[in-house]
Amino acid sequence: MRLTTKGRYAVTAMLDLAFHSQVKPVTLTDIATRQTISLSYLEQLFARLRKAGMVTGVRGPGGGYKLSREPEEISIAQIIAAVDEPIDSTKCGSKRNCNKNNQPCLTHDLWMGLSEQIRDYLENISLAEVLAREPVVEVAKRQQHTIMVQPYINTPT
Repeated sequence: MRLTTKGRYAVTAMLDLAFHSQVKPVTLTDIATRQTISLSYLEQLFARLRKAGMVTGVRGPGGGYKLSREPEEISIAQIIAAVDEPIDSTKCGSKRNCNKNNQPCLTHDLWMGLSEQIRDYLENISLAEVLAREPVVEVAKRQQHTIMVQPYINTPT
């Protein structure tokens, strides 16, 4: 299985949001800056995450995004599915039409088994569990500090 940028960025952004929205909503601009992800790409991902009921937008001053559910209730597999990222190691997309004659290939069941193992693994890890890992906390704190020390640049209008 190859997880594309869409799935990786969605998980990264949700981890950032889970860590930083504990006090107040988080703007996509802040996530984009901390994670070096394009703001327009994040907007697309968050539209899908919002549609899936994982995040809620908060309007007005001090607005941004927050999780719709507790981090313990959101699995990594749910995030990946919300952005339409398949968890599939087969070349046929699990359709069993791997060969030219629309039949499964010799290794179809092997790759299906791998896909199931990956899916089970990701379904059994919540945002909270990943956030509890010390290396993740260290990186999140370092990234938070990076945003806070960036100088304010006054641009003429």
